[in-house]
Amino acid sequence: MSEGHTRERLKELRALPLERKIGFTAARLTEWHTRWKGKVYVSFSGGKDSTVLLYLARMLFPDIRAMFVDTGLEYPEIRAFVRTQRDIDICRPKMDFRTVLDTYGFPVISKEVAGKIYWARHKPDGAIMRKFDPDSDYCKKYGERFCMSRYKFLLDSKFKISDQCCHVMKKAPAKLYEKETGLHPIVGTMTEESALREAQWLKGGCNSFDVRRPLSRPMSFWTEQDVLELLKLKNLPIASIYGEIVGDHEHGYRTTGAQRTGCVFCLFGIRQDRPPNRIQRLAVTHPNLYNYCLDKLGMRELMDFLKIPYLPMEKGTGHVEN
Repeated sequence: MSEGHTRERLKELRALPLERKIGFTAARLTEWHTRWKGKVYVSFSGGKDSTVLLYLARMLFPDIRAMFVDTGLEYPEIRAFVRTQRDIDICRPKMDFRTVLDTYGFPVISKEVAGKIYWARHKPDGAIMRKFDPDSDYCKKYGERFCMSRYKFLLDSKFKISDQCCHVMKKAPAKLYEKETGLHPIVGTMTEESALREAQWLKGGCNSFDVRRPLSRPMSFWTEQDVLELLKLKNLPIASIYGEIVGDHEHGYRTTGAQRTGCVFCLFGIRQDRPPNRIQRLAVTHPNLYNYCLDKLGMRELMDFLKIPYLPMEKGTGHVEN
């Protein structure tokens, strides 16, 4: 763990008021821009987090480039919003999503879990398989938090499962773009989104210079509430799929539409969605995509197996329609 990159420091940064966070992020962006003599770009997904990142970056450096990976898995509203932005380079993956599923498997639970399942299956005698055995030396040493035994039912299932979709469809095109342009990436990920992203910050902070792929994460200590507050404060446009940003007595701010807008068919973190979940909302907002997801991509059987609800909910209730 690098000096100064501790959970206590991360907690302090998360607790800062928005104005201070903007200042810290500006400092990290300037540091990154200076180190690479302006040869940097913003990874722009069209979502609300990267919309804030692009706004902050272009407040400092108006001519900074941005790049969008058109995977074909984005909401139509996201792709339309991307087209409204200036100076956005468009990249595309070499493999479509259905081929990724057939080749590698479905993205379920989380990137960490799916990745462990994928590699445990490919190397059944390897070290990762020990993480699925509660009686292994690994699980006894590191405890329940790092033991994967609760996901062994997935390891033994008939479904192909992996975290490779993100590598094939997003990371590979981004790395090719970086190789061709010589630009270094800035991303809008935040540590509150996953334990993996927190671990990355603890290891290298917001700007990781001395690694194989240098990467800037200048909003690592932001929260979703910070993002929504800045969007509201500055009246910044966002993709229409989010609806409006409104006050919420329980959460502070919330969107009236989609909560998250990653890949449409991704099941990572779906169990943490407030009902209706992303697939149930898809049934109402984009019925053609919903039917394609369940029937053409084979997700109906998978979601039944995982006991994840997918039938649309009655409007204004918590009940599933028959």
